[in-house]
Amino acid sequence: MKKIKFALKYIAILTVLISSFIACDKDFASIDSDIINGDNATHFNSSQIQYDVIAYNKKLPPVQTNNLPVNLFGIYNDPVYGKTTANFVTQLNISTLDPDFGENVELDSVILSIPYFSTAIESDGEGGTIYELDSIFGEGYIKFSIYESNYYLRDFDPNSEFDISQRYYSNYSTSSSDFIPESLLEGDLIYYTNSMNHPPDGLFKPSASQIVLKEENEDGEIEISDRLAPALRLKLDNAFWQEKILDKEGEPELTNQNNFSDYFRGLYFKVEEVNPGSGTLSLLNLTASTANVTLYYTKDPLTEGADRISSTFTINFTGNRVNLLNNDYNIPLADGNQVDGDEKLYLKGGEGSMAIINLFNGDENGDSPELEEFKSNNWLINEANLVFYVDQDMMIGDNETEPDRVYLYDLKNQTPLIDYYYDLTNTTYPLLSKANHLGALQREDTGSDELGKGIKYKIKITEHINNILLNDSTNVKLGLTVSSNVDFENNTLQYSFQTDDEDFNRIPGSSIICPEGTVLFGNNTTNEEKKVYLEIFYTEPNN
Repeated sequence: MKKIKFALKYIAILTVLISSFIACDKDFASIDSDIINGDNATHFNSSQIQYDVIAYNKKLPPVQTNNLPVNLFGIYNDPVYGKTTANFVTQLNISTLDPDFGENVELDSVILSIPYFSTAIESDGEGGTIYELDSIFGEGYIKFSIYESNYYLRDFDPNSEFDISQRYYSNYSTSSSDFIPESLLEGDLIYYTNSMNHPPDGLFKPSASQIVLKEENEDGEIEISDRLAPALRLKLDNAFWQEKILDKEGEPELTNQNNFSDYFRGLYFKVEEVNPGSGTLSLLNLTASTANVTLYYTKDPLTEGADRISSTFTINFTGNRVNLLNNDYNIPLADGNQVDGDEKLYLKGGEGSMAIINLFNGDENGDSPELEEFKSNNWLINEANLVFYVDQDMMIGDNETEPDRVYLYDLKNQTPLIDYYYDLTNTTYPLLSKANHLGALQREDTGSDELGKGIKYKIKITEHINNILLNDSTNVKLGLTVSSNVDFENNTLQYSFQTDDEDFNRIPGSSIICPEGTVLFGNNTTNEEKKVYLEIFYTEPNN
């Protein structure tokens, strides 16, 4: 009986579904007839329109730089904006609490390693790999030092509620009145790029060469033991780490992480300029599993007469990390004209500058007569783009210094636009991610592999404009910044300014870690062909 009831139930459902499809088919046929063939047919006209846009500059105050997804290190000389020197300080975390190193420990070597962002290109034909470095800016040499830091990077702000994390800013400060003395950051000197470490002249710049490790085998022959991707790999002085780590076995300093963080407060990486106007800046991933300080040592075997045991102890770069930036800009960055807009838009990463975009001349609530006129149209929006032209006369120097990506976002809510989430072009290659929404810089065709000068950025905001037109969404102001990797904005919180302005106090993380800059034409330029505009392609029924 149950089987019969189930059969009847499914037959009934199937009948309803078939009826629905037939009804839908009739409806579609009827609609199609009304639109195209009927006496009362509705015809559609496709067209486009351009709207003026108010765009103005906003100078960035010191920006929050603790716990960025990656860290800048080095010197970058932007041909337009000038020099940025990026140092950083990082806490350390021991891999094992209250470690037992063993008996008769002998420290063989101490290796610091931080991987570069790199891509394997091809085999070198000898068992190795040829790599290409990513996120390296400039080609000049630098020098740098590593110090033991005596400054404690606390987790919480003592001047706020207990659960408010401490913020650290790019200008060596924790607030507008509390600065970090560099003398506290420069404790014992642990490493320096002298001629002994970097022969013949002690100069340094990142290398794309694969790291080849060798060791002696049982027959006394030297053979390759491992091959590693390119990294900042340094051999440190044994004596410091013997005293600082191995000699503290069984002491309170190594029994828990809080004690260790207070005892060994971190490392300070400080860079020096070699030649004025030259240098190299790298993005370093200190959260990578291969980023660490490793102590290689031997100890007595458990069985008498056996060979000594080789072992390691790892110290990771976890905890608080702070980028510290010194800027020497050629262009005096300043806030722009909020009412009429600016002639040029200055976009500079780090503690630099951004632009604010006001569509339809909206007031503080986004309302305006222009907006009401736009919303009165019976339009179907096919596509909407914001178009920004590069001021090529300002972009002097190598075309490779022009940033390939910019990032547009909801300034009020500090979130990506809806078009960001609709864009499914996610890739591990930043230049190609979110390419439908945040189009990469369009360049002149040189007919060769050389990059041409940047022409314009076209940013598609179709869904954002549709929401304003159809869903009565708020016409919020938009923020425009340079970006090193637009994928970061998918899950990275924005970072604070050092400001008392509650309405404008955050910046996207991908802008902070982008050392490059560009100059765009604003709306108040006399060059009518290059001024920023909003273009809308729409369809409108004619009756």
